[in-house]
Amino acid sequence: MNTTLSTSTSQTSVKNNSKSIQFIQEVQALTRRLFIQLLRRPSTLVAGILQPLIWLVLFGALFQNAPVDFLPGEMEYGEFLGSGIIVFTAFSGALNAGLPLMFDREFGFLNRLLVAPLHSRSSIVVSSVIYIASISILQSFAIMGVSSLLGYGWPSLLGTLLVTLTLILLVFGVTALSLGLAFVLPGHIELLALIFVANLPLLFASTALVPISFMPTWLGWLAAINPLTFAIEPIRAAYSGSLDLGTVLVHAPYGEITGHGCLLLLSILTIGLFLTIRPLLNRKLL
Repeated sequence: MNTTLSTSTSQTSVKNNSKSIQFIQEVQALTRRLFIQLLRRPSTLVAGILQPLIWLVLFGALFQNAPVDFLPGEMEYGEFLGSGIIVFTAFSGALNAGLPLMFDREFGFLNRLLVAPLHSRSSIVVSSVIYIASISILQSFAIMGVSSLLGYGWPSLLGTLLVTLTLILLVFGVTALSLGLAFVLPGHIELLALIFVANLPLLFASTALVPISFMPTWLGWLAAINPLTFAIEPIRAAYSGSLDLGTVLVHAPYGEITGHGCLLLLSILTIGLFLTIRPLLNRKLL
């Protein structure tokens, strides 16, 4: 009896391991395909770095002679702006996450994947998340490198870890939203239109360019509930060398938010978006 149970348990364990290996192989193959596409057309990666770099240089020069009391502390405007541009780079990259999937839908490749003998169709989504997260964080660190060359500094080791964690939380959440939109919207034209409409308003209605104290009241309220603000401020704290997450980072009209509060809100946003699109993905992929 015990021998039979042991054999059954062993077989179940082997099957589970086999399924896990198959899933990992599927994710690796689909992720590799996306990176091959990027190598063949690197313009997307280059444009994702050049655009925020231009913003960093032009806006940094535009507000170079801003009044001393314009920013909190003794921070230069380039240092203040750098955090906002880093987050905007990651956000823009993640918002484009649905485009490869949308093109696969339109060209019929997604249908081929759905009829292929995949162990789990979730590998289609997981590979997209890994690809977009890697590209978005790579672009953001490229901006950090250029910002450092411009004299705006580089965070410490712990600060770099905080920057990475914050970007991962933001990128995962926005990627989930974009992938959901790729299944809901009829085509890539609609998705691109939505991206163009959302990008700049979310940037300007955040603390990327100016602090909340400089904004009119109604815009300050928008910035205080904007997820980009909750990503920008911990990164800005990492650059300033203040790694005490118990410190108040956002002086919102409705109250004060600490670094822990910013990361908690980003975590809730990411988990909420994944839970929201999961039924949709299950319905479309099964």
